[in-house]
Amino acid sequence: MDARVQRRVQRYGWDKAADYYERFWAKQLEPAQRRLLQLAALDPGERVLDVACGTGLVTLPAAEAVGPRGSVLGTDISDEMVRGLENAAQTRGFTHVTARRMDAERLELADAAFDVVLCALGLMYVPDPLQALREVHRVLRPGGRVALAVWGARNRCGWAEIFPIVERRVASDVCPLFFQLGTGEALALNLEAAGFQGVTVERLSTTLEYESGDDACGAAFAGGPVALAYSRFDERTRAEAYAEYLASIAAHRRGDGYAIPGEFVVGGGARR
Repeated sequence: MDARVQRRVQRYGWDKAADYYERFWAKQLEPAQRRLLQLAALDPGERVLDVACGTGLVTLPAAEAVGPRGSVLGTDISDEMVRGLENAAQTRGFTHVTARRMDAERLELADAAFDVVLCALGLMYVPDPLQALREVHRVLRPGGRVALAVWGARNRCGWAEIFPIVERRVASDVCPLFFQLGTGEALALNLEAAGFQGVTVERLSTTLEYESGDDACGAAFAGGPVALAYSRFDERTRAEAYAEYLASIAAHRRGDGYAIPGEFVVGGGARR
């Protein structure tokens, strides 16, 4: 797949998803984000970069941890996500938080500029994740730390049929290797290949709970990585895709809602 196409899909897809992202994903992603921040062990005064920051679900807790003597920069490929973080930081009065639109594979930042780099559930969307990790390594000071999370193995994520369901209706080019980093030792191997030492990786089982089928579909289609393709569906196609997706998660129905299994892989290391 052409990497330029994939980046364009990510940029405009997440622009579409930005208004729905926190509504459908804040609670569901919190276990991975909480564990990532625990591994990062941020100290007051540290300089932090949050790559693929989204609307700031990790950026803002990081800002609280480092305090006003520290600084946090959130970067994302989506203009709307960056705008959302800027608004959230302003609302919280976090003057030590800034946001910029930026490609994870080409960070427009100085060498050794940060003490810690975070990346919460964004690396799977990057065409060349190893290159992104090399960039993370470059912008960290010697001894600086990285903490990141990706989705786990495909067979442990009960919502995974969303990708072929969408692809059967419109070519989405979202991420053909979405689950690659969550498979086997892939994340650890990529961290080591990028130059990190003391690499640790752990798997975290989770359950994505939704109160209704509408919420489950909202998360899968409007608030997630297929949002751009979904925006091209007419009403009939949306109804058909909803029905097929709900059938794919029927085993996880609990009354009117759904409890869908998932897995995160959380890990990190340090720059030599």
